[in-house]
Amino acid sequence: MTATDKQAFHARLLEIGKERYHDKHPFHAMLHGGRCTISQVRAWVINRYYYQSRIPMKDAAFLSRCDDPDLRRAWRSRIEDHDGGTEEGGGIRRWLRLAEAVGLDPDYVASTRGVLPSTRFAVDAYVAFVRERPLLEAVASSLTELFAPKIHSERIAGLLEHYTFADEAALAYFRQRLNEAPSDVEFGLAYVLDHADTREKQDAGAAALTFKTDVLWSQLDALYSAYVTPGRVPPGAWDGREGVVREPVAREAAE
Repeated sequence: MTATDKQAFHARLLEIGKERYHDKHPFHAMLHGGRCTISQVRAWVINRYYYQSRIPMKDAAFLSRCDDPDLRRAWRSRIEDHDGGTEEGGGIRRWLRLAEAVGLDPDYVASTRGVLPSTRFAVDAYVAFVRERPLLEAVASSLTELFAPKIHSERIAGLLEHYTFADEAALAYFRQRLNEAPSDVEFGLAYVLDHADTREKQDAGAAALTFKTDVLWSQLDALYSAYVTPGRVPPGAWDGREGVVREPVAREAAE
């Protein structure tokens, strides 16, 4: 594949994000603009935790299929980034700090009891995709990271501006991802551009990235339907009360 072919494929991947990434979902416009109620924020934290908690499981499934030790060495940091060490660190722990900040019991959130069935279905489908599809497609599905820095930056600014619970401790997950994601996406993008050396493989890589944008979008659709409009919460999903241990503490009061 020529350099021109690679450039065209890269542009094709970027166009998928431009058209389909979940930063364009109306729920994010509400969240970043300060128009979510605290219950809606909590519902987002609860459901997004399920996705966060499955990322290292997805990456472990990927590693189990890698014969190339260089690929394993490059990829395994993703598990460490999310799981952290034995006692501290990791994206999952940082997400649970956000849960505490919005007044939720982190043990309740970690139990995943209140997660929407559509969230489970979408996230489990993503884990299965990475476990079962060719490695090229599995890596390509991770390339939503190309578009993540923008949404993390907007989220940090919007939450700090509009919500009293938001402080540096609560938003540590997003700050850290701004540091971690660039190296992840640099490796993943290079891998996909190098290995998608036929039109058929490029089509498969683009389809994998499209699938991942669908996974992210469908989670927000489920959240919006249950907790915004029409407000139809399915059986077994969070009822707006379970796991709530206190109201958020305003930044001024905490300082």
